[in-house]
Amino acid sequence: MVKLLSPDYLANVTMRAPGIKATQRFYEANWGLVLAEETADSLYFRGTSAEPFIYGLREDSTFGLDAVTFHVADLARLEALHRQLSETGVRLQGPLLAQTTPGGGIGFSALDPDHRRLRFVTGVTPRPAAGDEVARPRKITHVVLNSARGDDFVAFYTSCLGFRISDYSAEQMVFLRCASDHHAIALNRSPYASVNHVAFEMPGIDSFMRGIGRMKTLGQAPAWGPGRHGPGNNPFAYFVSPSGFVIEFTTEVQQIDEAHHQPQVWPRDVPEKLDVWMTAGPPTPAMRAVMQGRPDPGFPEG
Repeated sequence: MVKLLSPDYLANVTMRAPGIKATQRFYEANWGLVLAEETADSLYFRGTSAEPFIYGLREDSTFGLDAVTFHVADLARLEALHRQLSETGVRLQGPLLAQTTPGGGIGFSALDPDHRRLRFVTGVTPRPAAGDEVARPRKITHVVLNSARGDDFVAFYTSCLGFRISDYSAEQMVFLRCASDHHAIALNRSPYASVNHVAFEMPGIDSFMRGIGRMKTLGQAPAWGPGRHGPGNNPFAYFVSPSGFVIEFTTEVQQIDEAHHQPQVWPRDVPEKLDVWMTAGPPTPAMRAVMQGRPDPGFPEG
């Protein structure tokens, strides 16, 4: 059996929404990001890593996902991944092209079963890393997507993109990895396609707590957390952005040993399996509604 190519890691996430320019101060002063580049319709923010940007916002009439971008090691692997997706019937949005987002590089886009846009890039010019500054996000560690097409979703990432299943949260969620982080993408079974949340990794537990403290000082307590998840073993604190997107501070995400890891099913009716610290409790009905998000139509084929 031929081993499928997979991307090397999750590089960045871009969202789309109306009125995004008005949210810039929140992401800088409250969330701890730094503006990397501004265009006529977009904002791109960097963290403390060498990634040119980790989070983007694009002006649009639709609330939803603009793109999830994965890094691929080199041009040969990128070309091979493009062929792999084409041969497995994935909807590609054209050939390899020069990228216009910060850092440049070359890449291509594809659509997942819910018509959400995935980008695969290589040759991106890094920026000087800032180092692990206290209470500032380092990177995007994962994005959780809501979908009514659960089986198609999991098959796409495992059978077309070479992702591996890390764990299950009962029959509700599936956690998928492409690198050592416990998950880069997770599926949450839902009545319709939308974004559940995007998680930003802090460099350590002290930065995680101090980030929460900064948010509280500026008038916004966590909508859920702090706590520590069972699947992934990562601390969590969820907030709601000015655009209504759920964003998470996290840290200490479980690193998977490929040689020995076996996925397990985590129950959802045992409180300490959902939150091993037992500090957060379950999300409120209002929080669950926000994490359900607005229906996201995705992008047309072609």
